[in-house]
Amino acid sequence: MISMYTKQEIIIRSYRSGESQRQISRELSINRKTVKKYIDAYELTLSASISTKEAHSTYLSTAPAYKASNRGKWRLTQEITDEIDQLLIKNQEKLSLGQRKQLLKKIDIFEILNEKGYEIGYTTVCNYIRSKSKQTSSKEAYIRQIYAPGSVCEFDWGEVKLIIDDHMCRFNLAVFTSAYSNYRYAMLYHHQDSLAFMESHVLFFSHIGGVYHSMVYDNMRVAVARFVGKYEKEPTRALLDMRGHYQFTHRFCNARRGNEKGHVERSVEYIRRKSFGYTSSFADLDSAIAHLQRSVTKLNNTNQQLTGKTAQELFNEEKTALYSLPMPLKCCEVSQSKADKYSTISYRDKRYSVPDNLVGHIVDAKIFSKTVEIYNDDVRVAIHQRNYGKQKWVIDIEHYLNTFRRKPGALAGSEALAQAGYLKELYYQFFEQTPRDFIELLHYCKNNQISNERLKKSVARLKKTCVEKIDAEQIMAILGNKHTTIPLRPMIGSETALKSKEQLLQIANLF
Repeated sequence: MISMYTKQEIIIRSYRSGESQRQISRELSINRKTVKKYIDAYELTLSASISTKEAHSTYLSTAPAYKASNRGKWRLTQEITDEIDQLLIKNQEKLSLGQRKQLLKKIDIFEILNEKGYEIGYTTVCNYIRSKSKQTSSKEAYIRQIYAPGSVCEFDWGEVKLIIDDHMCRFNLAVFTSAYSNYRYAMLYHHQDSLAFMESHVLFFSHIGGVYHSMVYDNMRVAVARFVGKYEKEPTRALLDMRGHYQFTHRFCNARRGNEKGHVERSVEYIRRKSFGYTSSFADLDSAIAHLQRSVTKLNNTNQQLTGKTAQELFNEEKTALYSLPMPLKCCEVSQSKADKYSTISYRDKRYSVPDNLVGHIVDAKIFSKTVEIYNDDVRVAIHQRNYGKQKWVIDIEHYLNTFRRKPGALAGSEALAQAGYLKELYYQFFEQTPRDFIELLHYCKNNQISNERLKKSVARLKKTCVEKIDAEQIMAILGNKHTTIPLRPMIGSETALKSKEQLLQIANLF
């Protein structure tokens, strides 16, 4: 669309300067048909007016306008509408799975289309979605606040539902947001408990390399122990321990006043959408956490509308105003338990194994949000990934090797073998008829600190040879770099078999 100035210039050059349409088109770099259109429109106005002065007043003071009512959608192709429809269907699937808070918004759909290479405007996307849903929503007004660098950080929880290893799982999203820079940090936890509450703060402060002057919370149960009177709230022991260690102050919001910590309220919804609105299925929790961290890093490096700077740039400015960071706070629960006849201890209806020589002994357990560490006389004897299922057993097969030596027949049907991962596969592949040899192999690996990964690679190399049957002695020969004669059954006169034996001996000498 040409400007009003250009429109006036066309008429003035034609009627006052007497320039031809071709000359005007050339000097103003405008299509000659456009020049003719405005001259014809002016003449039409001139013929309908009483005087030339009136024509000038009517026509030259009116800005150019195009009729767009009958214009088709230039970039909204069938291919693009199909993509949008698929994303809207995905939103409906999330609703059916209870993932209402992870629905893609219009801006998310627009960004996904751009990432796929479609050239389309945000308004076009909004208009199409609105025409599909026939819904309008009113906008809420916000009051912008001013904060000093490093002064305030807000914390809140959010719920997220993810598909982990083809199972729908519910997690809690711990979110921190700086009031000054809008810098964000997030982490996933199984439970919204005191351990997760404390650990998330420890990780956040370590991540930013400092401590904010004041932390803001709502009336979450991990922060508020009880209400004292109408307005006063007593903090929990977990919050008091963190205050004492990191020396920050805290403030609680009024009940049902989430707007009093609007930064983090918005961040929970924003991070959840941007991280898991499009991708919500992962092989394991670690993959989901890695994806979350990449998403948050991307958000922190995106220009903000109100400031024109990224959150990372603003955080770099406020970092010098943070309190210095002390040593990380050790946050865990400590309990004492007696190892039962199954050589396990119990914690919240879960069983965790300990070495079988500790049956009947009292041991100390340190419970972290992700791990369980077990100590005997201040020596760590076991470490397990914490399990959040119901009535689960967490067993390490190495804890039962002495018992298996006495009872090799118990190995095949044991819970220890069922949870042994690759070792279970190795047992049924080569040692189902010789459990004693398998147990001796496990003893050898434990005493020499040989990982399952190294064991797996060694067996794979051995399988590439022409050995008819793999046994424990052959595997230990490769693992221990021993010069040993590995029995083969070559056919008489078989040159291939003799060559294979020579290669196998070379392999044994390399490892």
